[in-house]
Amino acid sequence: MEARQLAKDPFNIIITGVGGQGNVMASRILSNMLVRRGYQVTIGETFGASQRGGSVMSHIRVSADSTWSPQIPKGKADIVVTLEPIEAIRVLMSYGNPEVKVLTNTRPIYPVGVISGELNYPSIEEIQEAIRDLSCRAWFVEATDEAVKLGNPILGNIIMIGALAGTGTLPLTREDFQEVIGENLPAKALEANMKAFDLGVSRVND
Repeated sequence: MEARQLAKDPFNIIITGVGGQGNVMASRILSNMLVRRGYQVTIGETFGASQRGGSVMSHIRVSADSTWSPQIPKGKADIVVTLEPIEAIRVLMSYGNPEVKVLTNTRPIYPVGVISGELNYPSIEEIQEAIRDLSCRAWFVEATDEAVKLGNPILGNIIMIGALAGTGTLPLTREDFQEVIGENLPAKALEANMKAFDLGVSRVND
């Protein structure tokens, strides 16, 4: 996998999901991969009731030679990576634009209002249609389902990082991921993470 250069500077990335999905870890890994490529990276994070499944959003701003404020301006996201599908629509309504790209995990996490029957949750087909309408390019990955097959649902965030690398949208390589993720992991955990990353790459390159 050969790394590409940034399509624009700064390049604005939003990673979003709900509490417990590994959103913050994903943003840290991605940022460290980009730092290894020599880029300056600024991270800003917002948390809802994250311990109760509330929204979690990371703003990542990447530049070849400048440091930018951690908050992405409204309407200025370049790519949105979502670990929970309806969060994609929530973010796009504020930060989307006609050129934005979206990478979405397809497994929903239902809020309490849906579970109790007070609220309705759209079908994945409705969500996908809305995301396509709000973006110039969209990829949908069954990351949680694939992570469960690997034996650990939390690996869904790693599958999404692999999928992001596979889209070619950012200068990311397998070697960068292995270097970053291997710094604090034992060999067995590293192997599982590498499998998840490679699986993610394959899901957008099929």
